[in-house]
Order: sequence, then structure tokens, then C-alpha cells
Amino acid sequence: MRLDEKEVTLQQELAAQIERYTGIDGTFSTNIPSLHFIRASNETDPIHTLYEPSLCIVAQGTKLVILGKESYVYDPSCYLVASVQLPVSGQVIQATPECPYLCLRLDFDSSQIIDLIREVDISQNVPSSTKRALYVSQTTTSLLEATVRLVNLLDTPQDIPVLAPMIIREILYRILLGEQGHSIKQFAMTGSHADCIAKVIEMIERDFAKPLRVETLAAAVNMSTSSLHYHFKEVTAMSPLQFQKKIRLQEARRILFSGVTEAANAAFLVGYESPSQFSREYARMFGLPPISDIKQFRSTLRAASN
Repeated sequence: MRLDEKEVTLQQELAAQIERYTGIDGTFSTNIPSLHFIRASNETDPIHTLYEPSLCIVAQGTKLVILGKESYVYDPSCYLVASVQLPVSGQVIQATPECPYLCLRLDFDSSQIIDLIREVDISQNVPSSTKRALYVSQTTTSLLEATVRLVNLLDTPQDIPVLAPMIIREILYRILLGEQGHSIKQFAMTGSHADCIAKVIEMIERDFAKPLRVETLAAAVNMSTSSLHYHFKEVTAMSPLQFQKKIRLQEARRILFSGVTEAANAAFLVGYESPSQFSREYARMFGLPPISDIKQFRSTLRAASN
């Protein structure tokens, strides 16, 4: 998809602001609590993380996100939305020191969406079928204009408390009106299948180290086990057990990289009873068994510090 001349100008302004507020690689918070900037001057290895409900807009470069077995690529011509918490793998696939990857992430929560739906008649055309909670959609001029205005508020911090909530509301309104806005709306409809799946996701994430019993989860949201399996996979592109496994392994890797314990104990902390099973599944997800992965991580840190 190609941007028109006005959209190109807006993206360039956005890129210049992100570069000005970062300057080095990394993820940066801003004076607007829900707004974050990301910069990378080279292509990256896959990074496993938990996406929160958020809007991501790339001003420069290209990124690949993998959810389950599905791939999503987005660049300045499109934006990405995650409607609920999702374990994903993200990788910058186009970036150079001369033209770094520059992106912003705007976090939001369901209460902001519910308030919008209540106040404005944007609840129509919500399909009865459950939709994926992650999608890529074409960038629009109106969305870019609002986003640039939000970022420009960082130059006048005294205006942020009054104007930022208004502009964020406009941005969310724009994506709700977008061609795939129903993917967000579905989670704000109390009692919908998507709403039930969002509750199940919260339960799995809260108790990920405990044995997963689908029957118990289904009963908690008044669904049959078959219906829960079906709609959970429609939303997340994976089964509840696969979802839990990714959460467990991501947390185990975080623990191991912090250096506070060894692999066998990390396995136990995240709910594994068999260290050998943990090692196999860890290597399948991250490409190396735990001990080798830790060694490579420490080697990379030493090289970066030299």
C-alpha cells in the first residue's frame, strides 16, 4: 500500500519527533504515560514478549510479528492493533543506522473503548463471529494527523494533562471506525464470546503456573469446553494450553536472564514438573536449550559493553 503526499509528510514529521526523543536504540517512555517510542538501528532477532492492548504505528522501517503460526508485517503504510494481551514474537526486519526503525506504541484499556461506544453510536456492524485480537490495517490521514498532534504535545508538557486525553480519545475513535475496528469493539460487548475469552485470558495469565483445566475455565464464563476452545483459537490463533505454554516459557526466560536462579528451579516456578520437558519446549520456542540460551545472552551483553 502506498501513502499519499500528505500522509508521507505526516510520517516524516512523526519520524523526526521519535528520533528527537530517542536518539539511541531502545524502548522509551514519554511524559504521556500511555505513549512509548521504539528505535532500532539494525534488524533484530525475534523478541518474545507479551503485547498489551495497544496501537502500534511505524514511522520508518518494517516489523514482523508472529502470533501462533500467523505472521503480520507492518510498515509506515499500515498500523497494528492488539485488542487483548497476547504472547507474540516481534522482529525488526528493515532498519539501518542511516534509516533506523522508528515506531510508537499507544497503550489503551477496555474502559476507554467502552466509554467511546456508550457515547457515540459506533456499536453497529459488530459481526456475530469472533475475530482475531491482532490485526494490521491501512493507515489513514485522519489517524496520522491525530497521532502527530499527540506526539507534538511533548514539546508543550503543560498542555498534556488537558489535551492528551482528548487526542487519545480521537485516535481510538479513528481505529474503532477503521475497516477492522470490530476486532476491538467485540471485547467491549458484555457477554459476547470475545468478552468471555478476554476473561479467560486474564485467568490464564494470573494463574499460569497452575495446572490448566479447560472445564473450570469454561464453567467460569458459562461456556461449553468445545465453545471455549473454538472461540479462544479464533481470538488468539492458539489453544488455551498453547497460550499458557508461551506465557510460562516467556516468564521462565525472563527469570533466567535476570540471573536469580537456575533452569530447573525456573521450570518449577512457572509450573513445569519435568525439567527435561521444560528444556525441550524451551528450545523449541527460543531455538536453544536454557543453559545455551543463557550463555549466548551473557556473551551478547559482554560484547555490547566492550
